[in-house]
Amino acid sequence: MKKLVSLTLSALLALSMLAGCSNPAPAETTPSAPETTPAAVETTPAVADLSGHTLLVFCGAGMKDPFAEIAQAFQDQTGCTVEVAYANAAQIQTQINTAQEGDFFIAGSEEEVKPVAQLVESSTPLVRHIPVIAVQKGNPLKITGPADLAKEGVRVVIGDPEATPIGKIAVQLFEDFGITDQVDIVSNTATAPAMTTALAADECDAIIVWKENVSADQGEIVDSAEMEAYVKTIPAARLTCSADAEAAEAFAEFLNSQTAQDIWTSYGYELAG
Repeated sequence: MKKLVSLTLSALLALSMLAGCSNPAPAETTPSAPETTPAAVETTPAVADLSGHTLLVFCGAGMKDPFAEIAQAFQDQTGCTVEVAYANAAQIQTQINTAQEGDFFIAGSEEEVKPVAQLVESSTPLVRHIPVIAVQKGNPLKITGPADLAKEGVRVVIGDPEATPIGKIAVQLFEDFGITDQVDIVSNTATAPAMTTALAADECDAIIVWKENVSADQGEIVDSAEMEAYVKTIPAARLTCSADAEAAEAFAEFLNSQTAQDIWTSYGYELAG
């Protein structure tokens, strides 16, 4: 069985200096929003022999576990090599805009696709991305919702608001609840998984993170209906600079298959729509 290829963006950037997108660079105009297509479930998509084909997919680091399994399943089924670069949204956006290469961008939210909109052919919603407040096991500080994050003695870690969608959500949440100046933010992290690591290491008391990133041995989720307003949708954005239309089309169909959806839900995600 061929193993899935995971790439770091630093290595990918070095390679990308040798080749760019096969399409000419777009004119300097304000890009229109990419076409959004509804996700139609394919229970048993046709299996194509794509041996010798290669896809390059950019994916948010917080989704690495489920997406690696999805990409591996497609690779096993078709023989197509799937190279996946995991990073935060800002790093991926820079890579796509600079190198103008790749086939798909699996983003943490639909908003994160907008900075590369001029290179997006279409965007399909996959699953809901649910932000939560996670705390130390046993919830010793009795945190019940966003307002409690402003209490004295509560150390909070959030994602980098300049680079991650979950960090942007945290900042917006604090503004909405009028607690921006009261929250003790002890650290920002480059990725969502780094926040759960900080929580488990007792470097903080609470984090605002994606639901699927919280495991029982790292902390526990606060049941707060107030977080529902901040739920996002993870899209699969197909890039115009894709170099392999046949493989890209097959992968787009696979992302809407029952196999892919079952993998997402096994990691705690909820299907979009």
